Amino acid sequence: MATEIEAATMCFACGKDNPVGLHIVFDCDGGACRAEFTPNANHVGWEDTVHGGIIYAALDDVTANVLYKQGRKAHTARCEIRYREPLRVGETIRLKGWIEREKGRLVVLRGEARRVADENVIADCEASFMLDRT
Repeated sequence: MATEIEAATMCFACGKDNPVGLHIVFDCDGGACRAEFTPNANHVGWEDTVHGGIIYAALDDVTANVLYKQGRKAHTARCEIRYREPLRVGETIRLKGWIEREKGRLVVLRGEARRVADENVIADCEASFMLDRT
């Protein structure tokens, strides 16, 4: 497992060695994963609104890390996201991902991003991951 964790150091969302990455630090406990993220001016889509792709990347990674931190190698098969409110530069969000169900190699997870200041849901997702055959 050490080599897999080392290989993630360049991950766009959580890689500590990626100079242009988001540098999100995840805290995972069995079936759930959590983190906080504060976007800056580099994450803008329009004016002071954070690009939806940045929010997507954060949600994809919070769900992926539920499995990754368990030592289960998997890849995103599908991720459907619903944006509910705009996120502005400088607003901190709390990310959470958890397993909904599993069947064979398919694991379905849910994720959400909530603005810390008011607890409003910014976006949520349902993601399907395929476990590697190894």
